Amino acid sequence: MKMTLDDTAGAQLVRGYTPGCVSVGSGEYRGSVIIRAGRIIADWPPVAVDQLRANDLKPLLDDPPEVVLLGTGERQVFPEPSVFAILMDFGIGFEVMDNAAACRTYNILLAEQRRVALALLIDNDPA
Repeated sequence: MKMTLDDTAGAQLVRGYTPGCVSVGSGEYRGSVIIRAGRIIADWPPVAVDQLRANDLKPLLDDPPEVVLLGTGERQVFPEPSVFAILMDFGIGFEVMDNAAACRTYNILLAEQRRVALALLIDNDPA
């Protein structure tokens, strides 16, 4: 899926998403990643919902967003509710969706100048 949106003041917009790869700015990421307007955290450790722990969301807390969009791969899969306890403690909203929907929603919220973070679980391990 190719996406196009005008650059929002140098923000990290998602340019495209295909299974296993997200294009952001001039880069491509083939592993789990956290994307913020001004920052990308590549090689984010969890690659599947069952591996996701509350501590994995701590990198979002240094500059808390209004909302976190969690992309769980090609299908929407809900993690254990305890994973989001850390976000709830900080009053941060969250949504769970498949990666393609999360990418589209991220671009829309970013264009609205919302403080949003996109956390994508991408598993490229052939095992």
